[in-house]
Amino acid sequence: MPALNGAVVLITGANGGIGTQFVHEALARGAAKVYASARTPRTWNDERIVPLALDITDSASMQAAVEAAPDVTVLINNAGASVPSPGILTHTDEEIRSNVETNFLGPLFVARAFAPVLSAKDEATIIDIHSALSWYAVAGIYSATKAALWSATNSLRLELAPEGVHVVGVHVAYVDTAMAAHATDPKLDPAVLVRTVFDATEAGEYEVLADDTSVQLKAGLSAPLEAVYPQLVDTNA
Repeated sequence: MPALNGAVVLITGANGGIGTQFVHEALARGAAKVYASARTPRTWNDERIVPLALDITDSASMQAAVEAAPDVTVLINNAGASVPSPGILTHTDEEIRSNVETNFLGPLFVARAFAPVLSAKDEATIIDIHSALSWYAVAGIYSATKAALWSATNSLRLELAPEGVHVVGVHVAYVDTAMAAHATDPKLDPAVLVRTVFDATEAGEYEVLADDTSVQLKAGLSAPLEAVYPQLVDTNA
């Protein structure tokens, strides 16, 4: 089963609330090295942490990261972007393109870039951070891109399993970070999320439903659309 002890971990979006927790928890579980990547990496007071410049929307930046981190055994696709308004028709062109580039194409292209590196290792892992909104289309383009990433993660899992690469998909609703500062719903502590993700990964699980919202939304996938989206009942009344 995949283990963090002795692993070399690369985390995208490492400067954020969830990313920072991934850095610290990986080290707490015995990771030998952590590449803390971001568009503008920050300094860390630990020689085991290697700041790494990585823009997941730029192919040259991705290739440079692969060359700088050829020893990676665990890739965590954590970087993401949100939008200020829920309606998909009200998003600007830039908001739509930015979300597609950051939430879907970015993680997919990073996984593709590092796939040869990971396939050459004995117990390699990819962890993709989705969202409970992968299964609930109320967040416009954000929901759409997270749904696309969920599908891509399933495809990556099938393609990379024969290479010995374990692929984990993570679903979670609001997490108590700057990205969710506007939300008034309950928020999961990022430290709790990260521990849950690593526990599941080390147990060999493929999917993490990190909170009750994610459990409920996945269960709802088999329900009639009117049950998932009751506003449709009012529309057809």
